[in-house]
Amino acid sequence: MNIHEKYIRRCIELAKNGFGTTYPNPMVGSVIVYNDEIIGEGWHKKAGGPHAEVNAVASVKDKSLLKKATIYVSLEPCSHFGKTPPCCDLIISNEIPNVVVGTVDPNEKVAGNGIRKLIAAGVNVVVGVLEEECNELNKRFFTFHQKKRPYIILKWAETQNGFIAPEKAANQERKPVWITNQYSRQLVHKWRSEEQAILVGTQTVIDDNPKLNTRDWSGNNPVRVVLDQNNRIEKDSFILDDSVKTIVFTKSKTAVDKENTTFEVLDFEKNIIPQILEVLHQNQIQSIIIEGGSKTLQSFIDQNIWDEARIFIGKTTFEKGTKAPQLSRKNLEKTFIGNDELILIRNHD
Repeated sequence: MNIHEKYIRRCIELAKNGFGTTYPNPMVGSVIVYNDEIIGEGWHKKAGGPHAEVNAVASVKDKSLLKKATIYVSLEPCSHFGKTPPCCDLIISNEIPNVVVGTVDPNEKVAGNGIRKLIAAGVNVVVGVLEEECNELNKRFFTFHQKKRPYIILKWAETQNGFIAPEKAANQERKPVWITNQYSRQLVHKWRSEEQAILVGTQTVIDDNPKLNTRDWSGNNPVRVVLDQNNRIEKDSFILDDSVKTIVFTKSKTAVDKENTTFEVLDFEKNIIPQILEVLHQNQIQSIIIEGGSKTLQSFIDQNIWDEARIFIGKTTFEKGTKAPQLSRKNLEKTFIGNDELILIRNHD
């Protein structure tokens, strides 16, 4: 490992401390090195708060060393005024002579401008160290800016014989029937805290009355996104309790928007997925978990609009019910959560 890779790897480690709390900003880590010793480091903790470079500079005790140091940063320093001043200006004003950047920022407001500004000021800049790893770190941010849509994670649990839900009687109580164990369910709540939004279809809400929150994990609740074409969801459903930001997609708006609940009209005669993704992009949502039901999941699969799939296979079986979505399981990674099997698939298309 060369010296630059060593410190960019540390930047990536630091950046991960902001997982789930920096949206709509990327996760960024920064270290400041003098004589092959780290004299300062920091990461971006929360949108609107100081950026990684600011925290790193602030942590340096002897500021006179900055004029002889190298600052490493996993993502190109910003060059524009947002909620905070440009990090390029901070580097230039502190006369830090060397900057090593993991990868270029895909945001059109930056997109190489930060690097050009530093070079114009006489700073020695190295770009593209552990670039793939830095891109992977911010795959949600990159997908949002490059593809103009959120990073899409498909998630479901299925039985040994391939069902995601049992056949339900008309008078059956509205609550989930669990396929997986408590550890898998807690992991799902951890995932929810890491992503910006979660989407379910009408039937899932009617059958299970889910809350779609992170009650089994400490973290932010995702934005709830619901498909309700014909306004069939009961008004006392948890999904409409206004406790969490919620977007409801419908064919005709019959309810009034509330503080945390908005209703968006779609043209269900046309392909709704691009329409949904456009609204999510407008709402600055960088990542979403598609949790169901089977028809909703299959529509994303059939149109090949997804980035990764996370599939639990529990030990239970159902005699009848809703069949699991059909997805090619080539190039999968397999692990176990207790006695549940967890399959991870990345879409490389």
